[in-house]
Amino acid sequence: MEYQSHPIERQKKLAVLIDADNAQASIIKNLLDEVAKYGVASVKRIYGNWTTSQLLPWKDVLLSNSIIPIQQFSYTTRKNATDSALIIDAMDLLHAGNLDGFCLVSSDSDFTRLASRIRESGLMVYGFGEKKTPKAFVDACDKFIYTEILRPTESVETAIPVYQDTSVFKDVKKDQGFLKLLKNSVEDSSDEDGWAELGLVGQNIQKKSPEFDSRNYGFRKLFDLIRSLDLFEIDERQSRDEVGKILYIRGRLKKPRK
Repeated sequence: MEYQSHPIERQKKLAVLIDADNAQASIIKNLLDEVAKYGVASVKRIYGNWTTSQLLPWKDVLLSNSIIPIQQFSYTTRKNATDSALIIDAMDLLHAGNLDGFCLVSSDSDFTRLASRIRESGLMVYGFGEKKTPKAFVDACDKFIYTEILRPTESVETAIPVYQDTSVFKDVKKDQGFLKLLKNSVEDSSDEDGWAELGLVGQNIQKKSPEFDSRNYGFRKLFDLIRSLDLFEIDERQSRDEVGKILYIRGRLKKPRK
């Protein structure tokens, strides 16, 4: 019996550009693992003034993670030369035309216009920053990952929560904004009977809210989060190619009053 192998999909080539002044060295391993979900980190550069003591924690992880440090002196006070150097390099890489997307690692709003400009050229932008990151920068990215969920902690074996340190998680049942977004996304994705494919629901949520990530609420997957709410019916169907199964959800129908 002959087996036909599926063609290997070309992985996206990404540039990971890190603002050393606005990122933590302790998250770098988990951050690069996260980047690997979206493509190959073909370029890995980090920008800062390496003559200062505050960047010492970074020096221990650069070599082991093959990240190239870019030296940028602070020529004047109150002027962020590091941001300018990162932006100039990003534009050079963009015009070279060898990449499929960028990963911008910073909590600084100065990169908002850069993210918008990259997207205008048809490339993906993945942002990484702390929850203090200005909304303008978050919304300028295709997807934004809060780095609090990348901090190294011991994981729990159960599906939920993902980490033992639950202090960084939002209570999904109290987040009325997200619950409204979720319900609207299900409605936008549903058929005449109200059933919506879970994957399509996730895509619609991501388009409307780049910072959405089920891990922000302590869940590994969107399905785990939805199941915890007990607001939706769940239907598991066989896919057309009969290789796997597809999950569908719809709002629970209200029981008629007696």
